[in-house]
Amino acid sequence: MSKIELRGVSKAYGATLALRRGDLSIDAGEVHVLIGSNGSGKSTLCKILAGSVRPDGGEILIDGKPVTIGGPRAARDHGIGIFYQELSLARHRSVAENICLPDLPANRAGFVDRDALEKRAARYIALFGAVAGEGFSAETAVDNLRADQRQLVEIMKALATEAPVLIFDEPTSALDRAQVDRFFEILRGLKADGRSIIFISHRMDEIFAIGDRVTVIRDGETVGTEKITETNPAAVIRLMVGAQDELAPGHAAPPAIAATDRSPVLAVKNLSGKGFANVGFEVARGEILGFGGLHGQGQSSVLRAVFGVNPVGSGEITLDGKTFAASNPREAIRRGLAYVSGDRGRDGVISGRPILENVTPIHYLRRKLRLARPATLAERVRPALEALHTKFGGLAHPINSLSGGNQQKIVIARWLIDRPDVLLLDDPTKGIDLSAKTDLFTLIRKLAAEGMGIVLYSSEDAELLNNADRILVFNGGQVRRELTGADRTRYNLYQAAYEAA
Repeated sequence: MSKIELRGVSKAYGATLALRRGDLSIDAGEVHVLIGSNGSGKSTLCKILAGSVRPDGGEILIDGKPVTIGGPRAARDHGIGIFYQELSLARHRSVAENICLPDLPANRAGFVDRDALEKRAARYIALFGAVAGEGFSAETAVDNLRADQRQLVEIMKALATEAPVLIFDEPTSALDRAQVDRFFEILRGLKADGRSIIFISHRMDEIFAIGDRVTVIRDGETVGTEKITETNPAAVIRLMVGAQDELAPGHAAPPAIAATDRSPVLAVKNLSGKGFANVGFEVARGEILGFGGLHGQGQSSVLRAVFGVNPVGSGEITLDGKTFAASNPREAIRRGLAYVSGDRGRDGVISGRPILENVTPIHYLRRKLRLARPATLAERVRPALEALHTKFGGLAHPINSLSGGNQQKIVIARWLIDRPDVLLLDDPTKGIDLSAKTDLFTLIRKLAAEGMGIVLYSSEDAELLNNADRILVFNGGQVRRELTGADRTRYNLYQAAYEAA
């Protein structure tokens, strides 16, 4: 009998189906690996099991009995602990306090029992004592730790639950080799004690080093489970890809680069900064260059550095053959660069202000305007809004009155009033519907055909395969492989991302 079994679990967020059919069976004394591309549904499945997300359908069984997990506390009562991919630490509290946070020991007066807390925390700190690094102690505030040390605290916090079932969602992403090796020794010990472990990783070597079985989730559905000893990395990747190996259906192939001008409009050489190192590429007029790979491998950091948002440590950038080093986005805009982020709240929308104000700030900057008549501005902005089929009541309406897709169209339209030479797209379709995506990529291909140089980072492989002329696959902040022509397939994209990892 399985320790835990999930049958047909589903979850939707509005029109977005995050999990269509999640099936999973975990045995006692097993490390069971979950793998799938960005957005496949594996993290959603784990959050449902951990009680932080409520399913819309399906069944969960523990020791063969159906259960309802109504929240994180209910999950703990059922013996389930989790390491979250997004760290959930109290940054201004100590390492010891964070380790014991899910169940702080109390004395008879109801206050935190400091002696018991320190004793419990010391047990888990000792597990990683040889690899935790300088400055790591029970009394250290989490805010003063390095990224790898914070990740170790999150792992210790999960271990301290002493749960029979432990879920680790990409726990090794910030760890060095010695830390990973020690963590795996601990997992093997837990497995020998009969504990059940669900392990999510994008690193193929880790999957085969620690796993007993691997389950592949694709497009919100469980598509297969294999014993690690009876499969290999190529077979796992093939299961992730499925029958859709070539360009994803439903769109035309990307336009050819204009033969009239193949000189690079943007060239980057040996660029290094926070989150990336020694990155180099060229973009010609009329070309769409794709940035691929697993999420958070330096793609966004490179785009933001080129645009002057993040500082550059070393390297060289040229625009139309002239050296360029933007110290801020204002300078980049004046030199002909545009940047569109998928994070509308942080980088795009001016919340609470009218649509007209949201669509014109770049026009004001590039034309050095101080005053302008609203009627005149309206004439200038309408063609850009119409090109994206933007739906809005009036330019005086607040931006918040629009859907997420139409808000993103407003953000994109602001760059089209005065056309840039280079358009940097940083996962621009995040959180928008299929219709808005179709409008956006139709326009992107049109802009490329008119001679604009475009760099597109997307966390969705279909968007890259359908629209990019070339794809640079990132891993660990570096470009690991370039896919061109017939090599632009799902299999090669996945293999480059996962094998390099």
